[in-house]
Amino acid sequence: MFVITRDVSAAKRVIATLLAIAVTMWAFGLGSIAEAANLTEASDLLSDSSPLADSNHTVTFRLATNLADAETVIVDFVTANGFDFTGITTGDFAITAGTATFSESVSTTTDTITFTKTGGAAVANDLVTVTIDGTNKINNPDPADGNESYEIDISAGTDTGHTRVVILDTVLVTAQVLTTFDFTVTGLASGVAVNGTTINITTSSTSIPFGVLTAYVPKTGAQDLQVQTNAANGFAVTVEADGALRSSTGADIDGFVDNSYTAVPTAWESPLTGLTILDENTWGHWGVTTEDNDTGISGDDGLFPGDEMLANEFIGVTTTPRVIYAHDGPADNTTPDVGSTTIAYQVEISPLQEAGDDYQTTLTYIATPTF
Repeated sequence: MFVITRDVSAAKRVIATLLAIAVTMWAFGLGSIAEAANLTEASDLLSDSSPLADSNHTVTFRLATNLADAETVIVDFVTANGFDFTGITTGDFAITAGTATFSESVSTTTDTITFTKTGGAAVANDLVTVTIDGTNKINNPDPADGNESYEIDISAGTDTGHTRVVILDTVLVTAQVLTTFDFTVTGLASGVAVNGTTINITTSSTSIPFGVLTAYVPKTGAQDLQVQTNAANGFAVTVEADGALRSSTGADIDGFVDNSYTAVPTAWESPLTGLTILDENTWGHWGVTTEDNDTGISGDDGLFPGDEMLANEFIGVTTTPRVIYAHDGPADNTTPDVGSTTIAYQVEISPLQEAGDDYQTTLTYIATPTF
């Protein structure tokens, strides 16, 4: 009979024991090791991505695991990137993460913003939003080539993530819009009401033929004025005469009222009122009215010293230009008080007005845009 002797050393018995313990821990999950996870959906939205611009930041990401009290959320702009944190304080940023509350701190040396959880709950998959949009802004870096991407590091507890922003030169967009200004005068047929007065003669764009005048029977003729323009500050249209409505005999029909050439809109007055045989200024007069009610010709800006023209009110036509139509912006050639208006000229005489078959004057419209 032979006896085989097995000699197992102490060292080998220790290894076997450790191996058995390890297998047991693995079987029951006792040997697992916690590992950091990746934050997801990380981004940083800039309000201005141009070099050296002061910009707001909205940093968002989703938590990978629950965030415990005393753990921190850190947004690190990385000093080497060149973002300028000068002047940034805790009042310039804030955080939302579930119902959690945080204390805040900032380092302008390392360009980091730190939030320390103090209470509430911030759990896995919660969206975290860090807004940096206070009075003081983070100043963007100045890339050497005008266009560069920068990585921003984010941590939440032991979990980490990264996002990037691009700082790039602005793009200058240029265009040119040519100025436009069209002014049109159109005659009107009789029978049309203009600012409370019904016209009783037909005019053209170049003629206002009052015809034979009868004492105390007003004659009224009108013209349409249209403006189309892209002038940002609008336009003004004035009218002036080259002199009195006069005859070759030397007689004239004076400006409304009774040769006063009033600039204050005044209700039409017949020469019958105040008629004086020794004062030829009272024997007849003529004037102009407008339907334009735009504030561009109100008394507030001095174009008409009084109120805007009311129904049946007139001013005198003189050798000095007077505004009869205006607007403070672009005009479309059709909209009343904007792109179009109607004006009317009225004359009335008394029996004393001197005879003459060639009374005349020449009107000049001046339309002036302001671009």
